[in-house]
Amino acid sequence: MEPLELDDLLPLEEFAARRREFFLAHARYLDRHRRVRLGPCVTLVFENRQTLWFRLQEVIRIARLTEPTRLRQELAHYNRLLPRSGCLQAALLLEIDETKLAAELARWRDLHGDQLTLHLGSTLIPADLLTSRPEDRAIGTAHWVQFALDEENKCRLMDRRFAAGFRISMPGYVHESGALGDDVRESLASDLGGVPMGATDASRRAKSV
Repeated sequence: MEPLELDDLLPLEEFAARRREFFLAHARYLDRHRRVRLGPCVTLVFENRQTLWFRLQEVIRIARLTEPTRLRQELAHYNRLLPRSGCLQAALLLEIDETKLAAELARWRDLHGDQLTLHLGSTLIPADLLTSRPEDRAIGTAHWVQFALDEENKCRLMDRRFAAGFRISMPGYVHESGALGDDVRESLASDLGGVPMGATDASRRAKSV
């Protein structure tokens, strides 16, 4: 995935003036293409150039950044959050009862990759928790997870014959996302350089002629 460049960013004043417009468009995009809920407490938000562009523009707005040197520093930081080749990368967001903060955070401290899986038909792909160190877990309710897909599983993601969804299974919390819709599957496949939904079906039909 191509990194964000200075030329991709809007000037501070222009973004601030149109911030509500961008915020609403960003929320619609996440809900339709990038957000996957796993029960009442866990949400996966899959990152790409578009999601990180809005995140970065918000940081620039809040911090009032205008100097090219500072902007390049922020770009370098945020570009590290783009998924690498063959991977889907997401923020794992936890909704907790803040009146019981310590107990709630302790509940999630032992989460590991095998408990969070992507299902493609009968194939299970465990998550890689990028924030798995004790000091990372101490930061609270947002973590980074990654799913690595080989070429065969990339094809499965875009093939309607294979049901696709996510599952989390840990003591006291077991939930599935349900089947992913075509909009989500196609958006995620684009992170991997996948072909459009339906192209695999067309290719299969062509081979059978």
